[in-house]
Amino acid sequence: MDRSELAPLIDHTILGPETTPADVRAVLDDAREHGMNACIPPYAVELAAEYAPNVTLATVVGFPHGQHAPDVKRREGVTAWQDGADELDVVVNVGRLRAGDDEAVEAELAELVAAVPIPVKVILETALLSDAEKRRACEAARAADAAMVKTSTGFASVASEKQRANGEAVSAGATIDDVELMSEFLPVKASGGIGSYDEAVAMLEAGAERIGASSGVEILEGAPE
Repeated sequence: MDRSELAPLIDHTILGPETTPADVRAVLDDAREHGMNACIPPYAVELAAEYAPNVTLATVVGFPHGQHAPDVKRREGVTAWQDGADELDVVVNVGRLRAGDDEAVEAELAELVAAVPIPVKVILETALLSDAEKRRACEAARAADAAMVKTSTGFASVASEKQRANGEAVSAGATIDDVELMSEFLPVKASGGIGSYDEAVAMLEAGAERIGASSGVEILEGAPE
């Protein structure tokens, strides 16, 4: 896959807690120059839409823990769309999912999807979930008519208490196994820890249709021209 083919599949991302408007503009400059999309903090969507109107803009909802009240997530998504977002990446409520409250998880997602006319991607935070929980989360996302499922926020750097107690080896980011599992349900955005061309291609070959990465430029620099 050459650079021109790969670039539109990358959401060049900046979502850290110290992200400044200047940081956002730098990411937008990179995205515009290389033909990538951009994923930016909600506060910067209006700025970004004015600064780089030809760049596809994704932003996040309920980020990074997914524990916002459903109405707050809905209003956050609507505000982002009205500010100029082209896509939304919403974090699933992991606590409710793990408690078995799948109906509430689905209802929350469906409410957001119905409130905006733009694609909604559902972030599972796979590092915190068992395979069975990942499947249930994907089922809820599909039932809610989400456009995609996404592996990770990139901020879940440790395994859950239950996983540590079981001695499970857990990646905080995207894995081949998770992409393969999730792609059985919906298109997948692989995000978290993808820093090279080879890693990006491996995710795409596993079934991902989008890559989320703060290293978008580095990934493309490794691609053949």
